[in-house]
Amino acid sequence: MVALPRLVVAAPASGHGKTTVATGLMAALARAGHTVSGHKVGPDYIDPGYHALATGRPGRNLDPHLVGEDLLVPLLLHGAAGADLAVIEGVMGLYDGQIGGDGFASTAHVASLTRTPVVLVVDISSASRTIAATIHGLRTWARPPVDVVGVVLNKAGSARHADEVVRSIGDMLPVLGVLQRDDGIEAPSRHLGLVPAAERGDAAAALDRLAAQVAEKVDLEAVVRLARSAPDLDATPWDPGVVQWQSVVEPHPGQRPATGLPGQGARIAVAGGRAFTFRYAETTELLEAAGAEVVEFDPLTDTRLPEGTTGLYLGGGFPEMHAADLGANERLRRDIRTSIARGLPTVAECAGLLYLCESVQGPDGPAVPMVGAIDATAAMAPRLTLSYRTATAPADDLLSRKGEQVTGHEFHRTHLTRASTGHPAWHLPDAAGVATPSLHASYLHTHWAGHPHLAARFVAAAAAYAGPGLRHHGDREASAGLVDVAVNVFDGPRPRWLDRALVESLDEADRYPDAREAEAAVARRHGREPDDVLATAGAAEAFTLIARMRDWQRPVVVHPQFTEPEVALRTAGHVPDQVVLRHEDGFRLDPAQVPDSADLVVIGNPTNPTGVRHPAATVKALAREGRLVVVDEAFLDDDVESLAGQREAGVVVLRSLTKLWSIPGVRAGYLLAEPDVVVALRAQQTPWSVSAPAIAALIATSTEEAVAEGRARARELDRRRARLQAGLDELGVETVPSTAPYVLARTGAGSREALRHAGFAVRRADTFPGLTAEWVRISARSDAVTDELLSALRSVHPVLRKPVGIRHSGATVTPL
Repeated sequence: MVALPRLVVAAPASGHGKTTVATGLMAALARAGHTVSGHKVGPDYIDPGYHALATGRPGRNLDPHLVGEDLLVPLLLHGAAGADLAVIEGVMGLYDGQIGGDGFASTAHVASLTRTPVVLVVDISSASRTIAATIHGLRTWARPPVDVVGVVLNKAGSARHADEVVRSIGDMLPVLGVLQRDDGIEAPSRHLGLVPAAERGDAAAALDRLAAQVAEKVDLEAVVRLARSAPDLDATPWDPGVVQWQSVVEPHPGQRPATGLPGQGARIAVAGGRAFTFRYAETTELLEAAGAEVVEFDPLTDTRLPEGTTGLYLGGGFPEMHAADLGANERLRRDIRTSIARGLPTVAECAGLLYLCESVQGPDGPAVPMVGAIDATAAMAPRLTLSYRTATAPADDLLSRKGEQVTGHEFHRTHLTRASTGHPAWHLPDAAGVATPSLHASYLHTHWAGHPHLAARFVAAAAAYAGPGLRHHGDREASAGLVDVAVNVFDGPRPRWLDRALVESLDEADRYPDAREAEAAVARRHGREPDDVLATAGAAEAFTLIARMRDWQRPVVVHPQFTEPEVALRTAGHVPDQVVLRHEDGFRLDPAQVPDSADLVVIGNPTNPTGVRHPAATVKALAREGRLVVVDEAFLDDDVESLAGQREAGVVVLRSLTKLWSIPGVRAGYLLAEPDVVVALRAQQTPWSVSAPAIAALIATSTEEAVAEGRARARELDRRRARLQAGLDELGVETVPSTAPYVLARTGAGSREALRHAGFAVRRADTFPGLTAEWVRISARSDAVTDELLSALRSVHPVLRKPVGIRHSGATVTPL
């Protein structure tokens, strides 16, 4: 048995002042030295915010519809742990519950289940002796039975008026106090009820005034005596740490059951601040109990998700009231959009759903851009939606499995003006929302204490999420004992003249390197001026210099492609957009897909890993005033469609010697641009970053002899790639027509692992944004190696899972 002094604060109907009196009691008792636990009957989020401000402890909800009758007392005891008194604010009228439910989920229902005495709050402003009849009816019409032990009279017009009411009540019920009309202690309201405490700068001061008035006019000692009269409770406090996680997280087919907590390694970002004030305290407790680290961020002020985020929770609130400020935070919107497109496990309830839409219309203004991760828009509705729901999942998704039911509630005055693509999150009268394997966004609010499998699946997905491995490189695939068809380095011997130049460069090791001769040689090789050239320590350094060059306002990276430019931008503090090219379009770029506001665009040509070559005219069409276009020509060895040989306004061309000349360890590359751009980039470069061997390689590979041999190597790579592609076609393996020394092949999920078992290392493709584990990239090798690979693939391919189509959002600019 557990002793817990407690009271329910109830009323004949809404509008009598339950929140004012209940919150005032909590604050006054706390200031009198009591440790008070605040609770709210029903699904309301706003009142618990005031309770938390009054008590210094989380405000909590008690709702049998959301969590079931059996959990009410355990949740009450959990929330009140360490407190010496609990105050439970009721909802609506004492006996008003779910429509058609005969008082289910009413204040009386909760008071009966928790065996808690009831104190009535009655507005007496429009009556006098009739108040006694009202109280008498509430005490005697006990369905279910409740113990009404006292009353607080509210909004008395005068002392004479109050005395009349008190005399009429007589000894029927103790009158604990009388409050006069005082608008100074009423919380302001708007379209969804009270303004949350977190949004009121004056909330603390108003609460001080309220606590003082309640302490003066309510007999707090009598309140405490009545609370202590509550019977002991025979129950064990709810504990998120003892939820049987493994029983609610089922492994995927073919996987072993997980061990330990499902959320170990998860870092879940939870939206907070003034725009996102609605979530149950137990939500984060469940996430943490499952092993996840919970980090709060404010979408109004933070410009990117917390570092290392593997899951995102966007609860309820009022994004429509803060639409302008949310929309102005463009960097965070881009970061969230991009992360969700990458598959970041994301749960969004109501306000979170609106925030993920393309735009939201506030009560009195035009539509404002939001995240854009969901293909829908939102606007104010003509009336409020407020209802309990029992919802069924229409299909498997991040949180649910087809046919599962949950209880929840809707509370919003917005609607989606264009339905999003994908299947709805729930079967409901208003099925607004969307659910996928990595996203669950809906108007429905659920209490995860009543449905712990939802929390468990979310944290398990967050723990498993790694996202595209932007720092993953093909050389990680190749290990001892495997035939390497993963790394894009020409596997023939280097020319003797190049080896000789590299060896002789060591004679220069006793002095600091000077790259001017190399830059002049590169300029001659491309018919450019030396001022157009900057030698770099490979393309990687060039991307770093570009990322640091300016405070880019809207950088865009065209994917799928080499991920180093995005890594460089993020490391420099930028949040790039991704334009993800689609398989259905042949991974080809339409310049109109790039937002007009982009001030930096990075594109590969031909693209790694697709091998698709973009026409020079398409790339040049990206250039415009105030924008820098960076073209990575690392695999453009035949110079067809190259922009290296001409100065183009606003265009930077990157080249690397790594692949064609088989010298990845030397880190030799260069960029070609207008002189002012070269000057700006050189100012970001660390002195002497380009080594003597790299300088020697740049000079040696820029001669006419080297250019001729480079073209011969390019022709040989074309022949090898054609043989590889023909062999894959013969096997019935889908490929992307390539003009690079590799082929992107759709060999099916599990093929990379099967090929490793057969002795071959291919490049995984799921670390490239826009691709999945069904794809691998295979480098062109000698005929003998290619034939061995095709033979191995022939032996494993029939047993692999049949490839399925890639899902796309349909949006041109994919949020990452």
